[in-house]
Amino acid sequence: MTGYIPTLEQVDELHHRIAPSDAAYDLIHRHCVIVARIARALARRQNALFTRRCTLPQDAAELAGRGGAAASDTNTEAQHVVPPSDNVIGGKVPPRLIDEHLVVIGGLLHDIGTYRVLKHDGTDGEPLQFNGPEYIKHGILGYEYLLEQGVAEEIAQFARNHTGVGLTKDDVVRQGLPLPPADYVPVNLEQELVMVADKYNSKSLPPKFLTADAYTVRAERFGEENKQRWLDLLDQYGVVDVEPMAAEYGMVLKR
Repeated sequence: MTGYIPTLEQVDELHHRIAPSDAAYDLIHRHCVIVARIARALARRQNALFTRRCTLPQDAAELAGRGGAAASDTNTEAQHVVPPSDNVIGGKVPPRLIDEHLVVIGGLLHDIGTYRVLKHDGTDGEPLQFNGPEYIKHGILGYEYLLEQGVAEEIAQFARNHTGVGLTKDDVVRQGLPLPPADYVPVNLEQELVMVADKYNSKSLPPKFLTADAYTVRAERFGEENKQRWLDLLDQYGVVDVEPMAAEYGMVLKR
């Protein structure tokens, strides 16, 4: 591996180095902090399920799809037996433990490319505004920036591979997106967790939180397959109750 994995202090330096104004830093860095917190909660939930995998009843929903009775019994709906934790409800046992530190660092840097898609960046006396047509490029721009700064490829990929519920090459071509035709999808569980966490908070002005149901409606705008991808992610990672966090940050919660 070449490049370095940033410390928390270095993460903040990377944000300040690219932020064109304090207003832009406040908006984008705050979003990244929120996403990192949600992703860490999801990672902790997955790790708790993994740790308990050998003690769960064979008909537990947490084991569905992993060879337990819950995977083969089509007559009854499997029930979750592990109580909610860290405001995460449900979820299934993952194939391995999640690297919680990697998830936090990736979450803190995933949207760093959005500094480069601002139409009004806080330096021109105008309110912050993103450049709509260019916004889709923020993932690859963030990826390139992090590599330029010497950050490890495995960290830079958090920026590249988090948009939507994963952009495939087919998505890029079919939608005529202004991106090089390629897959922009998570390549490991840590990246996938950050991608999921990102859907619960929006940098729209003013910024807001979204429930899982609210994002389901948004995902459906891009087709039934896109919606199903999101529902499958919820099935694996569980549903986050973001109402307490919305209250903490004083943001609207879209249900």
